[in-house]
Amino acid sequence: MIETSRLKLIPPSLDHQPELFNAIQESQVELRQFLSWVDDALCEKSSIEQTEKAIENYQNFTEELRFSLVDKENDMLIGVLVLKIRDASVPCFEIGYWLRSSCTGNGYITEAVNRIQQYAFDDLGANRVEIRVPDINFKSRAVAERCGFFLEGLQIYDHRLPNGELGDTAVYSKTKKG
Repeated sequence: MIETSRLKLIPPSLDHQPELFNAIQESQVELRQFLSWVDDALCEKSSIEQTEKAIENYQNFTEELRFSLVDKENDMLIGVLVLKIRDASVPCFEIGYWLRSSCTGNGYITEAVNRIQQYAFDDLGANRVEIRVPDINFKSRAVAERCGFFLEGLQIYDHRLPNGELGDTAVYSKTKKG
């Protein structure tokens, strides 16, 4: 487990799956704007399968390391942070995140991103950490900027948004060199 002053970043567990499922249900309108997996995650069977896959990935250090964000004050699951393994030989990682709608605007994601990037550089030996977000996701872009990530540029029409429109991706990075 990784901690910040207000949060516990807990590896994936079936114990947290019901609360995770509830958080996705609560936040589905906001999450659906940018994340294509939301509808699939609203099926309880699929949510359990995704959690089992996250546990396997975490234990084997493959694909991604998913963490549940838990508020220390009330022990509530407030979101998820993912450290995607882009290239283990570099090592290069990508941070992804989402927050329960009722918990936004309190600096939780900024706090979690600052801590997970420190973990990536100090504990995992990262040479590069990225944050890639749809260019129209201004809240996520603000997190990257608050955490000191450098905007490298936009990848034009490189993905399809859940509504079917083509989208651009803002690519932010930090490197060990500075």
